[in-house]
Amino acid sequence: MTSPSAAPALAQAARRVYVEALVKGSAAVPAALVEALQQRLLKPAEPPKIRAWRDTLAALQQHGATWQMGLIARLRRLSKSQEVPDPHLAARPAKALSLVEDDTIEREILASRLALSIQGETQWQLTDLRTRMQVLEGHPDLAPDDKMRPAVMARLWVDAWREADLGHVDWQQLQDVLHDEFGHWMGSAYHLTNRWLLEQGVLPEVDLRPFIIRSVGIRTGVQLGGSFLESTNRRTAEFGGGSSAPVPAGRPSSAPAALALGGSAQPLQAAGSPQSQQAFQVLEQLHEVLRRQVPSLAQVMAQPVPAAGPEVVPPPTAASLTPRLQAVIQRAQGALQRPPAAEGSGAAVLEEMRARSQAFKQVLKQAAGTPEERATIEIVAMMFQSILQDDRLPATVRVWFARLQMPVLRVAVAEPDFFAANDHPARLLIDRMGACVLGFDSVDAVGEVLEREIKRVVQVVEAYPDTGRRVFQTVLTEFEQFLSNFFEKENPLSRKGVSLAQQVEQRETLAIQYTIELRKMLADMPVDDSLRDFLFQVWADVLAVTAVREGSQAEVTRLMKRAAADLIWSAGAKGSPEERAEVIRRLPVLLKTLRDGMSHAGIAPKKQDEHIRRLNNTLAAAFTAKAAPIPRDRLEELMDRLQTLESMLPGLSDIELDEGLLRDISGHETEGLEVVGEGGSPPSPAMLAWARELPVGSWYRLQFRGRSETVQLAWAGARHQLLLFVSPQGRAVLFPLQRLAAFLQASLMQPAQDESVTVKATRDALARLESDPEQLLR
Repeated sequence: MTSPSAAPALAQAARRVYVEALVKGSAAVPAALVEALQQRLLKPAEPPKIRAWRDTLAALQQHGATWQMGLIARLRRLSKSQEVPDPHLAARPAKALSLVEDDTIEREILASRLALSIQGETQWQLTDLRTRMQVLEGHPDLAPDDKMRPAVMARLWVDAWREADLGHVDWQQLQDVLHDEFGHWMGSAYHLTNRWLLEQGVLPEVDLRPFIIRSVGIRTGVQLGGSFLESTNRRTAEFGGGSSAPVPAGRPSSAPAALALGGSAQPLQAAGSPQSQQAFQVLEQLHEVLRRQVPSLAQVMAQPVPAAGPEVVPPPTAASLTPRLQAVIQRAQGALQRPPAAEGSGAAVLEEMRARSQAFKQVLKQAAGTPEERATIEIVAMMFQSILQDDRLPATVRVWFARLQMPVLRVAVAEPDFFAANDHPARLLIDRMGACVLGFDSVDAVGEVLEREIKRVVQVVEAYPDTGRRVFQTVLTEFEQFLSNFFEKENPLSRKGVSLAQQVEQRETLAIQYTIELRKMLADMPVDDSLRDFLFQVWADVLAVTAVREGSQAEVTRLMKRAAADLIWSAGAKGSPEERAEVIRRLPVLLKTLRDGMSHAGIAPKKQDEHIRRLNNTLAAAFTAKAAPIPRDRLEELMDRLQTLESMLPGLSDIELDEGLLRDISGHETEGLEVVGEGGSPPSPAMLAWARELPVGSWYRLQFRGRSETVQLAWAGARHQLLLFVSPQGRAVLFPLQRLAAFLQASLMQPAQDESVTVKATRDALARLESDPEQLLR
């Protein structure tokens, strides 16, 4: 056990161990890059690729050692000062050469992608190291500029690369290898530092629960620590040798595991969530029961189902049923549609519906012509008995679900894969409708709107009894469309939050699009680096905000575009007195426009002052003729392109708002919108896949900022990169995809339903069959 007095010294020593591991590890990297290029040149390829590889190989052989020495020098400075240098100061070389045109934004993008390449076991090693450093240093987390963060080291890599006269093209040729080597380099440093701390007795077993969130008073429900296993790394010998550090059990990088909700730890399927895994297990158990009792039905269930589509799978029809069974199903459907004799909409009505369903079960089984049909009737009846008793659903909604029993029976008789496929449209429809009404009271206005839509869906299914799977798929699609419109326009609790979230997504997308296009425009123009930084990092966002709020062709948006052109013109060399006088005349109006734009984008006055001060220095250089002149025709061309900027923007489908490109969206937080920018544990690929498949309308339990509350997924942006949750009180919480996956992994976000409506119904049916399996055939 580490004593409190010794903790600071141990933390400093651990940082020295970490830096020394990086210094030693850097020796292997240039050689690995050269080897990768040489291996490529041994394989056949197109001549242009071969020439590009040869050029990169020559550059690396000439400058690779310089890159390594520059990296080591930076690391030594870190070790000596025990501080991380300011990345922006460190990014400015003494010489005029730059990595590429538009240096700052290019550097940040390269560094961001490099940092994001860290994953798998390396990410877990970082998590363990971060936890140990939190204990030693008494801080809630590593500082944003801490040298143990991958983002800080990634900037050092990129900066050293540029200063070594290695170019952007060389980086692109080697990007996959660079990402791989960076991961090995960082992973081995984390590995060796963790091992050293373990030898000092610091947290032999890491329990992440107290550290995976930043807010006070929130606890998680899943323990992520546990026992340790010994693992080896192919880089250990290169990075200092010695025995391997223990790594937590249950953290494989290629096949991540997760806790199944409501049960014991179970490995996830490749593309499934914990709920999907539960559904898979329940259906497997049902298949096993049927294999023993009705092997012919189990054999049909096990047959692969062709791809969906009317040309491949003709829709099942009632003709597949015997005439006698078809007639009885039709009579039962009519009986379920008749208004209940009981008054009201509570327990008495549900009891009458259950009685009708149970009465027709035996009549249906007598009309069945085969053991397979009798077994199907029994299982469907058991499932709907369970649904009618499921008190998680409003009573009025359960009454409408009862009327789906006969249409579902038709499909199940014709398509036995209803019992084998959790994604059968009939199952999905019931689960989606059930998930959305969870927690609603039937007298509530919002609940009434959803109930009306469920009523419409049921009546459409009843109106087309012969279309089976196709009608279920059609109304499922319609229900999904209804939900999108409902949360965006009709639900008073979510309307404002969805509108704000859509503005955030539009603003972020436009800012990236504007940045890309501005970089193209200024690619070969003599514009100062500090001005480029301002245009790419600040003014692109101003243009995006103005376009979202006012419209891309509004006068104020045109004014902001003209300000960009005026700023570029003002920063060019002004050799004549007339040009200088013109700059002085325009400057007050230009500065006011710049401040107005930054205020419009929510930039604080203090930050505005910093930007204006840097721009003044740039403009002063123009007066001393140190700046390069910008031809008048180029300026006119630039102005024309700025005014028609929207027509040249890259398509929305080309923009992916991952956390590597998203700006700090915490700045979008308003009275009606909370933004989640921290918390959770580094997500695995399985958690990211789960976050992507969360359906709109589903309910969850969220722990955030000291609160534990139930929230509903009300909106998902393009590619699920941003997701909005709304509480019954109208509180809106916006998640980037990566952060949501982190919350899911740390159990800070959990489904409000342990299992879906049909999975619970199937499980209940299984329990009854276990006690009396013979009833399937009676």
